[in-house]
Amino acid sequence: MGLKHYIYGIVLAAGAAIMQSCHDIPEYADDPHGNFEALWTIIDEHYCFLREKGIDWDEIHHRYGGRVNSAMTREELFLVCAGMLNELRDGHTNLSAPWETSYYRQWWSDYPQNYDGRLIEEHYFNFNYRQVTGVKYGVLPRGNIGYMGYSSFAVPIGEGNLDAIFAYLATCDGLVIDIRDNGGGNMDMVNRIVARFITSSVTAGYMIHKTGPGRDDFSKPFEYRIDPAPQGRMMWMKPVVVLTNRSTFSAANNFVSIMQYLPQVRIVGARTGGGSGMPFSSEIPCGWGVRFSACSVLDAKGNTTEFGIDPSEGCAVDLDPVIALEGRDTMLEFAIDLLAN
Repeated sequence: MGLKHYIYGIVLAAGAAIMQSCHDIPEYADDPHGNFEALWTIIDEHYCFLREKGIDWDEIHHRYGGRVNSAMTREELFLVCAGMLNELRDGHTNLSAPWETSYYRQWWSDYPQNYDGRLIEEHYFNFNYRQVTGVKYGVLPRGNIGYMGYSSFAVPIGEGNLDAIFAYLATCDGLVIDIRDNGGGNMDMVNRIVARFITSSVTAGYMIHKTGPGRDDFSKPFEYRIDPAPQGRMMWMKPVVVLTNRSTFSAANNFVSIMQYLPQVRIVGARTGGGSGMPFSSEIPCGWGVRFSACSVLDAKGNTTEFGIDPSEGCAVDLDPVIALEGRDTMLEFAIDLLAN
């Protein structure tokens, strides 16, 4: 079974579980208390990281439930509910009302940005880079090193696009894949790119989904694999550096979790932002939507990737803002030196 079909099965299973749970609990009223209880219960029964993150969800119910009263406005209720969801420390968890969508920002806002796209475009390429769909690419000015900057896995890239990129960079001795500030997107794009760096099928990771409302009701880990690109496609087996920062999140985080174990690859930069939970959506009585992590993704060695992935040993480096004023990206320079040597 492929990853895409397995994810689809998880979504159906999660939906069925939520529908089933509706028969086991009272129907909640569309008032402040009812909406709060409905939201708390959805997370209690279906969120996949309560135990893993050491979250005392009962204590959070007591603390935030005490702020709810029947006279409060919808806006006031939204702030209470959004604050409660922020306790999950999860960039995949949101509450959406007609006037606002909550979003937990501290998974990246408390860290240095470590990326300046203009710095690379101007000082390394003099704006003479190639671009196809979401990828900017070219040959860096020293070391005979190729560069691919992919801004979002939500922007599709076709097999023919990848053939063109790798053909153009074929004479290079190494390759930098820059996914700093890549907030994720489509897992199919992750698989499509990884397939260009492997010669045989590899274990990409494992998935675990909720099987019931209990906080420990989880499936066994399910392995998913990635096969090499079909014969005739352009492949890359020379050294690779993947550049990361804290804003490398979700599907981009998953890409790093797979690439880190390929023998020709090193991860350079800062710890990624995590976000390994496959999101699922539900709704509370007033019509507000809630999106949350319902399925955990582990790497090929069974390690959680929710909290981010560290650079390869000896490869942690930040962007120095003073040196950046001179037109040099210290993270990219580290990657070039690593590949050149």
